[in-house]
Amino acid sequence: MEMEQYLVQDVLSTLMRHELKVYYQPKFDATTNHLKSAEALVRWVKEDGSIVLPEQFLPVMEQTDVITILDWYMVEKVCAFLEQLQADGITPRPVSINFSRWHLHEEDMPRRLAGVVDAHHLSRSLIVVEITESAMINEEERMREMVAELHEQGFEFSIDDFGSGLSSLSMVADTLPDEIKIDRSLLRKNCEDERERIILESIFLFANRLNMRTVAEGVETKEQLGFLRTCNCNLIQGFYFDKPMPAEGYRQRLINRDIVVEGEDILQIQSETAAVQLLLQAVCMRYPLIIYGNLTRNSFYMMTYDNFTSRGCPSTGSVDDLIAHGAMSMHPEDRELWRGTFCRENQLKLHGEGAREIHLISRQIGDDGVYRRVETSNYFVKSPASEDVLVISLCNNLEG
Repeated sequence: MEMEQYLVQDVLSTLMRHELKVYYQPKFDATTNHLKSAEALVRWVKEDGSIVLPEQFLPVMEQTDVITILDWYMVEKVCAFLEQLQADGITPRPVSINFSRWHLHEEDMPRRLAGVVDAHHLSRSLIVVEITESAMINEEERMREMVAELHEQGFEFSIDDFGSGLSSLSMVADTLPDEIKIDRSLLRKNCEDERERIILESIFLFANRLNMRTVAEGVETKEQLGFLRTCNCNLIQGFYFDKPMPAEGYRQRLINRDIVVEGEDILQIQSETAAVQLLLQAVCMRYPLIIYGNLTRNSFYMMTYDNFTSRGCPSTGSVDDLIAHGAMSMHPEDRELWRGTFCRENQLKLHGEGAREIHLISRQIGDDGVYRRVETSNYFVKSPASEDVLVISLCNNLEG
């Protein structure tokens, strides 16, 4: 314990000697290789030029709230650097700064951060608050409150080390992070293991559906980069592009902005999930309303609902209720035909007779009170996981 206390005091004394330096590791757009942002990392640079890496002193500091002194030191240094870039006519990029769990109990932390950023005449969008997912354990309520306060103050919030085994999906849903950083442990098999690929595909799929920016850290190989590109990963951080560098090196990176890497035909390395996503994008261009239904279990959920005639359709529930609701929105002359065609009994009967699809054009009233011709196409599909009768409904406005 005495040794640990000595180390903490030694680190704090380096603040006075200006031996703690901010290093920057750039993050690049996964598709274009454009430099988009960076992460601020601390390095202990001794008088003799030797560098002490953070894993040699940060874990001890994180055991007490002394770590908050270092965090605020980093904020000041980063903001001063970004302010100088602006003064020199160099457009700064957002920088994520790590904050420890102790800040969850720091009174008015978001307002203090806003004060520092404003004092340096910076846009608050340039600072991203990054907290590891492990810091959220047993702190759910305070975490929600702090993230809401950060958003209110105009800051973005990032969850670091996502997928390291401590993630709470309910926490992600409740805090609405702007960004999640995929833990490097999920890349340890070079994205060549099937299980690893499936896990990564699933994470990127749910993140994209929730409009969260994704960052893959620890990217070191061409294979990792190629796979992550196919998964619609947004940003890449790792030695494959750049190691953490001193402020002056990062300054030059901002001037150069881009990295040239060996090109690949993305269609040749497309993962199954990414290919499905591209296909769905194309389908959604044609059909603004897509519904998945289970006729056997009398359930459905709406996959997409964009710019359709009427927006009053429930997003999930029973197929019977969906058909009753849909029928009431049809023109009186079309209601019985529409109801009789798409009721569960008729669809199950047609499926039993070998039908593979059903099509009907009817008139549906819009939110503006105008009836428009709508095409509804139901396709019977088979799931490898069950014998249930499944149906996908594709609906399209035939009139603008």
